Parts: sequence; structure tokens; C-alpha cells
Amino acid sequence: MRAPQIAIIIICVLLTMIDGYEIIVMPFVMPHLAKSWALGPVEVGYLLSASVFGMALGAIFISPLSDRFGRRRHIGACLALITLGMFLSASARSLLELVAYRAFAGLFIGGIVASINVLASEYSSDRRRGTVMGIYGIGFPLGSALAGAVIGPLTMAYDWRAPFVFGAALTLVMLAVVLAVLPESIDYLVEKRPKNALAHYNRIAARLGYTQATILPAPAVRPQQQLALKAIFGGMMLGRTLCLWIGYAGLVAAFYFANTWTAKMIADASGDPSLGVRTGVLIMVGGVVGALLFAALSLKIRPRLVTALILFGGAVAFVLYAGQIQHIAMALTLAVFVGMFANGGIAAFYAISPFVYPAFARGTGVGLMIGFGRAVAIVAPIFTGYMLKAGWTPQIAYQFFGGVLVVAAIATLMLDRTYRNRSENPETPDAALAGAHLG
Repeated sequence: MRAPQIAIIIICVLLTMIDGYEIIVMPFVMPHLAKSWALGPVEVGYLLSASVFGMALGAIFISPLSDRFGRRRHIGACLALITLGMFLSASARSLLELVAYRAFAGLFIGGIVASINVLASEYSSDRRRGTVMGIYGIGFPLGSALAGAVIGPLTMAYDWRAPFVFGAALTLVMLAVVLAVLPESIDYLVEKRPKNALAHYNRIAARLGYTQATILPAPAVRPQQQLALKAIFGGMMLGRTLCLWIGYAGLVAAFYFANTWTAKMIADASGDPSLGVRTGVLIMVGGVVGALLFAALSLKIRPRLVTALILFGGAVAFVLYAGQIQHIAMALTLAVFVGMFANGGIAAFYAISPFVYPAFARGTGVGLMIGFGRAVAIVAPIFTGYMLKAGWTPQIAYQFFGGVLVVAAIATLMLDRTYRNRSENPETPDAALAGAHLG
């Protein structure tokens, strides 16, 4: 890992911190907004769901554009439109306007994640990729912690609109950094060969300390084989994709359950709303620890196996939490472990998913995985609400999602088994090309 590579990873971490801030800003300003606009529970529900709905659509439909236009250009365009969405959110004068603006911003928040993830993974060395991606995974919980630190004071000093303006300003700064510093994906330049690809390739080579090239390396995949959907769903890749998506969706269901309901359950159990806020912060702290745990374990163990271990650990943490939720002191301690495995699992899947797919389909494959997970994220909190209304206790809900994590862990182990006696390189014939081959 050379210094320019490390700088690129740092930029990607900062971008995911912005993502973490923008995802959590609406729930954090909601108490003030609901009071200011006299919103009822139904209106609150629509506002909280608007950006998540937009993120799911963005991951599915906006993420694949990075395979066509390039990671750097895609990240820059998404940042510009997120900035616009945040400013529009701050200017909203009605519920309908704010729902529309949050959904608009969510499109590009959801669309940008895959490109950042892929770029960070591609600029990591093969030997350190699992460790680097684990460190990269701390960005989201750190960004959410930033939100917790600044949104309260901003709202008290001004009003609910101020955190959106602050978020827009942060995004605009990162847009300038991306345009000035962030390079294009080398794999994209080699595989897609856009205009002036060799010149871009040589600028990156010079920056990284390598000699100039007279021609681009040969693409790993022949042009007629560059069919992204076949590379994702064809041949043995269908099994890998299903295992990856089931594992990620199970994790995301537990992740959003823990992040949306735990604070309220603690507040209800204790009668103290401030304990709910403290629990939310502890979950985010646990997320940072979980990402670093994945990074450390990946030095010695295959990242896919580390991911499965984290999911099994999450199942244990959820079941233990279910038994202690009425004992507030113990529940607060266990909240760190809930966050460690739930948020740490997100970092793990961000690490293992890009190199399941060949370069020409990487943005599409990872984007569809994230979109599928975000679709589950819309359903999980609503499903929990209905189940609690039907008579489920918080303990049963936690046990249920512990079981979901076990299913996710098994799917991840099955993904790892598909690599037995086969190459880890997604560009080789026994991996991606088996699905992309046209006969």
C-alpha cells in the first residue's frame, strides 16, 4: 500500500462518513420537525421511509451507471445531486415537498455507495484488501456519530433546517476533493477503454510511482462477453449471487431492526428517552469496533469466513440482548456488541462483495446487492412494528432477528464453498466467464 493508495482510501472513508451523516439526519431532526409542523405518526413514517425508498431505487438503477461512465465521474455526479437534494430539503415548505426532496437525495445516496465501495476495494492491495475494507467500514458509523454530535446543537441554535444545510456544505466540500484528487478506477480504464484511457492510466501510474505504458494492458474479458447481467446471474455466478444477496439481506434486516428499534425499546423499558439516545450512540460505537475487528481478523482468515463469524457472533449478541433488555445496565453494555456485529457485518459485506464480480460488472453487481438489501431495510422496521402490535415482545423480536443472522451466516459459508478448488480471480474462466460466456 503506497501513500497515494492510502490517501484514496482516506477519501473513500470520508465519503462514507458523509453517507452515514445523510442517512441519519432525518431521524435525528424528526422530533423537532414533528413538533414544528404538528406531524402525526403516519406523516412521520412517510418522511422516515422516503430517503430509504430512494436509496433502494438508487442502488438498483443509479449504481450500474458507474460501469458505463466510470467510478470517479459517477461519484462526482452523485455528490452534486446529493448536495442539491440536501439544500432542497432545507428549503421545503410542506410535507409533500420534503418527502419528494428526501426521496430525491436518497436516490443518489443509495447510488453512490457501490462506486465508493468498489473504488476503495480496487485501490487496496490484494494482500491487505480485507484489512483496508474493514477500516473503510468505520466511515458509516463515524458519520452517524458525527450526526449525533452536531445535529442537536445546530437544531437548538437555529432550527431543523440547519442540519440539512450543514450536510449539503459537507457534501459540496467532498465534491471539490473528489474532482481535485480522486482518480478513476484502473480496472474501469483497462476493461472499458473510454476516451483518453491511456493518458488517464499513465497519470495514475505516475502518481503511484510506476513507469509509463505505451499501450493499455489487455482487458481480461473479451468485448463480446461484457454482458453484466450474464456475469452476475449466469452459470455458477447465479449461486454466488444468491448466497451473497441472501447473506447481505439477512444482515441488513437485523441491522435496520437494531438501529431503528433498539433505542425506542430501551426508552420504553426504562421510561427515560435519554437512555434511548445513549443506546443509539453505543450501537454506533460498537459499529466502529466491529469494522476494526473485521480488519484485524482478515489479516489471518479469509474475509468471507470472517464475515460468517461476525454474523454468527451477531446472532449470539442478539439472543443475549433479548434476555437482558429489561436489565438496563446490562442492556446498555450489550448494545455495543449488537452494534459491533450488525455494523461490523456491513463493513464485511462491503469488503467481500466487489471481487465476487468481474470489473466490467462490479458496479452493477454490488449496486444490485445493496439495492436488494435496502429493499429489505424498508420492510424490516415496518414488519417489526406490526409484529409488536400483534403481541410480540421485544425479546421475541430480538430472538427472531438472531435467527435471521444465522441464515445469513450459513449463506455466506455457502458462498465461500463455491470457491473451493477454483480461482479467487473473478476475471478467470472458471468464475465470471462461466456466466458471461455467450456460447
